[in-house]
Amino acid sequence: MIRDLAGKIAVVTGGASGIGLELARRAAAARMKVVLADIEDGPLAAAADALARSGTEVLAVRTDVRSAESVDALAMRVKERFGTVHLVFNNAGVGGVRCNAWEASVKDWEWVLGVNVWGVIHGLRAFTPMMLAHGEEAHIVNTASAAGFVAMTHTAPYAVSKHSVVVLSEVLRHDLQAQKANVGVSVLCPAFVPTNIWNADRNRPADLIERSESEADRADKEAIKAILDKGKVTAAQVAALAFDAVRDDRFYVFPHPRILDTVRTRMDDILGQRNPTRTA
Repeated sequence: MIRDLAGKIAVVTGGASGIGLELARRAAAARMKVVLADIEDGPLAAAADALARSGTEVLAVRTDVRSAESVDALAMRVKERFGTVHLVFNNAGVGGVRCNAWEASVKDWEWVLGVNVWGVIHGLRAFTPMMLAHGEEAHIVNTASAAGFVAMTHTAPYAVSKHSVVVLSEVLRHDLQAQKANVGVSVLCPAFVPTNIWNADRNRPADLIERSESEADRADKEAIKAILDKGKVTAAQVAALAFDAVRDDRFYVFPHPRILDTVRTRMDDILGQRNPTRTA
């Protein structure tokens, strides 16, 4: 929980577009100093310039969240520039591949888990000690997904990554509470939001690409884009809900509450020891 955001330091990974950029804009509107981290140089520079022109103090750092060294370097830049951090959004993420669970390749798993899981792990490892050291009100928001609570077909790498973020966030909250730390935790779990995540493989590292994009791949991407474009909850609305959770010290953040019906079915399956209900 952070009651007064003005003048505090916010770090946003994946901050150059989509939900990350809206989180950064919301932090700027709250008169925070903003650290933007992203792997795309052009959008990162453009986002930082736009925030700076609005009067926000901004630090932009190209960061590959898969890399411990890259995230450590980000944390060092933050410490050198601002001395500390109060609000961290471990938000960078990729959508991954859509295929049967056994068809995902080793490189598919390495890419998706590298960004979606290791990116959060590195963020927690690098920034939580800084928050504990200053002892002021602070908060961590990890972006998971509604997919972190359900099991949809053809989403194995993505679903595994987002389930991991949910449980990691729960354990983090327990650990911080056990230490009586002044650091809150939230897990952000959106469903379909119109962002560019459908095209996340534009940033897929060359060493983790093992095949050319097929016509079927392109058709699948277009289908996902069409679904996302129909999303009625915008990235700006998701960001607003995330900041509400920070102020209220609320852990679970579901911008699409209708997904809770599907979550309830899964919980009922587990508690009733029934075979899982298939989610399309």
